[in-house]
Amino acid sequence: MPEFVSIITPIYNSGKYIECAIKSVQHQTYPYWEMILIDDGSTDGSIDLVRTFLDNDERIQLISLQKNQGPAKARNEGIKMACGRYIAFLDSDDLWLPEKLEKQLKFMNVNNSPLSFSAYQKIDENGDIIGQISIKKTKISYADLLKTNHIGCLTAMIDTKFLGEKMYMPLIKKRQDHGLWLSIVKKGYTAFGINEVLAQYRCRQHSISHAKINIFYYQ
Repeated sequence: MPEFVSIITPIYNSGKYIECAIKSVQHQTYPYWEMILIDDGSTDGSIDLVRTFLDNDERIQLISLQKNQGPAKARNEGIKMACGRYIAFLDSDDLWLPEKLEKQLKFMNVNNSPLSFSAYQKIDENGDIIGQISIKKTKISYADLLKTNHIGCLTAMIDTKFLGEKMYMPLIKKRQDHGLWLSIVKKGYTAFGINEVLAQYRCRQHSISHAKINIFYYQ
């Protein structure tokens, strides 16, 4: 049987973009996935839109938190529910290219690594490309990650079978994803990067991604 990928997506007032994020997952050439959407207290009608997908695609699930708890807690709730061998992350305003999962899974099998990542594009609110984050190093050690975070969360994929366990994001104010990557490679593993664009990071003033830096929990 093909290995399943669990895709973790926190939602916080993302009604304008969540449909595009979900469709970018549905358009994957690799069909063996589950998408776990975690509502972190949205008030903008995002969840009404999400429910239209739940009725038509059994691979999509929704978890609702009782109150806003921030992206790390939301992602961790998704990880707890995950059934897949592989865990990947996609914020509700970002996108994946269609071959993202297929190419990354093949890459991980070849390199025998528990953590991989890729290059990605930056897009504006309208979806126009405004930049690109390429990979300068394709092999990242613990020492490398201590200096800077080389891994974009929307591109990361974790092999829980390789690790022998699920691992969670630390409940800290900033850089929770960086904390998780550090925990993984600190065990002596190497993170491998694909210098190919497989995702698109949306830059907007009030995005999930910007809010992780700028406001309250989402920083």
